[in-house]
Amino acid sequence: MEAFIEYISVIKGLRPLSVEAYSRDLYDFERFIEKDILQSSSEEILAFLALYDKATTRNRKLSSLNTFFDFCYKSEFISTKPKLKLAKTTQNLPKFLEYDEIMHMLKSIDRSKEQGMRDYALILFLYATGCRVSEAVGSRKSDITEDGWLRIYNAKGDKQRLVPIAPVAQKALKQYLQMRSRESDFLWLSYQGKPLSRISIFKIVKKYLGVSPHVLRHSFATALILGGADLRVVQELLGHESIITTQIYTHLQKEDLRQSVENHHPLAKGVS
Repeated sequence: MEAFIEYISVIKGLRPLSVEAYSRDLYDFERFIEKDILQSSSEEILAFLALYDKATTRNRKLSSLNTFFDFCYKSEFISTKPKLKLAKTTQNLPKFLEYDEIMHMLKSIDRSKEQGMRDYALILFLYATGCRVSEAVGSRKSDITEDGWLRIYNAKGDKQRLVPIAPVAQKALKQYLQMRSRESDFLWLSYQGKPLSRISIFKIVKKYLGVSPHVLRHSFATALILGGADLRVVQELLGHESIITTQIYTHLQKEDLRQSVENHHPLAKGVS
């Protein structure tokens, strides 16, 4: 167990929260079978998974176990490993807001004050770049190029991607920085002059839009897909390591194509 935790922490470089989730799943299973995990059977794994009603939860637990056993097998701690497949789950389309909805709700913000201008610029920034909340928290003025591109660094700091900032968002950000009373290289500051936290950004977006900041990330991707952007381009802009993660948006693309046919093709109008 200790070797596995060191492997996913140091070699794989997983985030602390992910490491904690793996550890919790493995210790939960160990408590359930009341013996060494390496002595467990496929039947015991199935019995453990049966404790959970949601397929997504079962899949997460099984994924942790499969990753652990795969590590043990490759490290020659065991000679065979359990072979259990993930359960099929319904793929829900991500919730998103349309451009008109977002701009309408932003009208309620008082931009004559620094905090209001910050909130307005922040929401446009999230919608314009599709960045994660953690990435917005760490964004600095020095991350923005002269021609309006944002450098976004991943958690490990060894990779970065460039995302163009839409002119409307650039203008709002410039106005906010001009109004700001405190100096800092960080883009988004609290009234105390400290970088905004993830919780603070969540509360700001929730206050004006009624959704989480992650919905703005989905809205960014959805707008691009429905506008005809290539899936690989969207993958690059979102910073997805695998195209599989981005492919959920193809369902939106198909629905848009279906709607276009139903609206414009003569045979779709039911005339025979």
